[in-house]
Amino acid sequence: MASAALPEPEAVQPRKKSNFKYAFTSAVCASMATIVLGYDIGVMSGASLYIKKDLQISDVQVEIMMGILSVYALLGSFLGARTSDWVGRRLTVVFAAAIFFTGSLLMGFAVNYAMLMVGRFVTGVGVGYAIMVAPVYTAEVSPASARGFLTSFTEVFINVGILLGYVSNYAFARLPLRLGWRVMLGIGAVPSALLALMVFGMPESPRWLVMQGRLADARAVLAKTSDTPEEAVERLDQIKAAAGIPGDLDGDAVAVPKRKGGEEKRIPWAIGLCIVSILAYVSFFSIGLGPLTSVYTSEVFPLRVRALGFALGAACNRVTSAVVTMSFLSLSKAITIGGSFFLYAGVAALGWIFFFTFVPETRGQPLEEIGKLFGMTDTAVVETEDHATKDKVKVTEMN
Repeated sequence: MASAALPEPEAVQPRKKSNFKYAFTSAVCASMATIVLGYDIGVMSGASLYIKKDLQISDVQVEIMMGILSVYALLGSFLGARTSDWVGRRLTVVFAAAIFFTGSLLMGFAVNYAMLMVGRFVTGVGVGYAIMVAPVYTAEVSPASARGFLTSFTEVFINVGILLGYVSNYAFARLPLRLGWRVMLGIGAVPSALLALMVFGMPESPRWLVMQGRLADARAVLAKTSDTPEEAVERLDQIKAAAGIPGDLDGDAVAVPKRKGGEEKRIPWAIGLCIVSILAYVSFFSIGLGPLTSVYTSEVFPLRVRALGFALGAACNRVTSAVVTMSFLSLSKAITIGGSFFLYAGVAALGWIFFFTFVPETRGQPLEEIGKLFGMTDTAVVETEDHATKDKVKVTEMN
């Protein structure tokens, strides 16, 4: 009896290594779409100097040229959302790569400022597509055990793109003025072309497949990207429930029911509230805690420990950021996503009380005087004053 029961565990043996590699490869390929954003950030920081000199444009035109991409990317994000629901996440990545490819060539062959701005528009739309679809695809294809890790690759590849942009600046800086910046911008088409080719080896998002009624295809993808067969079945059941498909339906083609009534009316309002809330958060963070924490930390310490104090503040900032990032999924499962953000709001409220009550204003104060607001004195200054006093005493005694 014991020997007959031995083969049973092999039938449900987890396939973690091969499945994780497949999910990892798919997530990396999709996340590489965000390289285009990083590359533009990096390359424009250097290319703008040569563009200004070659095209004889003003500082205002340079500022518009560099900053307008974010506005165009906003449009691309909305278009990408519709496109990904229409043709699928995988083909949307191809669209993102193709649009950025076209934009890079337009900028590379630009003969004047107007043509360059057309290229910036096309590139911005491609960037918007990329930053929308990459994290969505990665989150939908990743197993629960590695979703946070794999989704973080979108940020990693933005930084990789920035590095490639700097390398491009360095590599082509010695070319003739009219050629150098055009090569810097035009060569951005290369990673886009490589990305478009790699996408064809990626699976489609199982959630999009379910929404199209293609349950068999979704089941096959989940079997390749889940840690165990049991998890694949569980994930499929959860996706079907979220799509409104009855659990007993298991055919290859299923009609996904559409919501009607009051629920449909509430969704646009909720989406609008989310967008407004995110924009408000980013706006207030960008004019408050974002830049001011580093400024304040660099001011409040006396000279003798200023570098060490700033390093300590930066370290605390990074550690706190890491703790929040690494604990969010577990926290949201424990107290729901809404509860997590209410908790963050409570911490922010306590922070406001602390700042308002205990943190002194340093505006207009010399660095050497700020320490006195905290009851500190600079040892170096005190020692200098002591030595000066002793020297005066010695001179007086000698006289």
